Amino acid sequence: MTQSQVTPNAREALTETIVDAKVRKNLTFEAINEGTGLSLAYTTAALLGQHALPENAAKLVAERLGLDAAAVRLLQTIPVRGSIPGGVPTDPTVYRFYEMVQVYGSTLKALVHEKFGDGIISAINFKLDIQKVPDPEGGERAVITLNGKYLPTKPF
Repeated sequence: MTQSQVTPNAREALTETIVDAKVRKNLTFEAINEGTGLSLAYTTAALLGQHALPENAAKLVAERLGLDAAAVRLLQTIPVRGSIPGGVPTDPTVYRFYEMVQVYGSTLKALVHEKFGDGIISAINFKLDIQKVPDPEGGERAVITLNGKYLPTKPF
């Protein structure tokens, strides 16, 4: 039976345990994710408290991280989502994404509506990918792909 969390507290505590184990064992999220059959972004979000993991994936990552059976069960629960408490984020990396939406949010909205009509891009039926690519001008660039299902507004 699928269980659901009603507060973020348990998953936040588990996230602290997961990050501590990841650091102690010197693992990458990619290494933890290997063999789960899930995307790196999905598993990472789950380990950070934003998604539930299927039982087999929960057991696999728990084994890699040295987590107990209670953690395996908790990793399978539907969390209270939202990882930016208190409004405007203060972490510089997270803030840059907030800033991107501040600058380009109205542009994204206008272009989504122009191309698709009145509706939204789902964050539930959604895929995320991040790639590191060389910058022709020197250094590196991040290519971030947000791939969400379009959901039209339906009159009722």
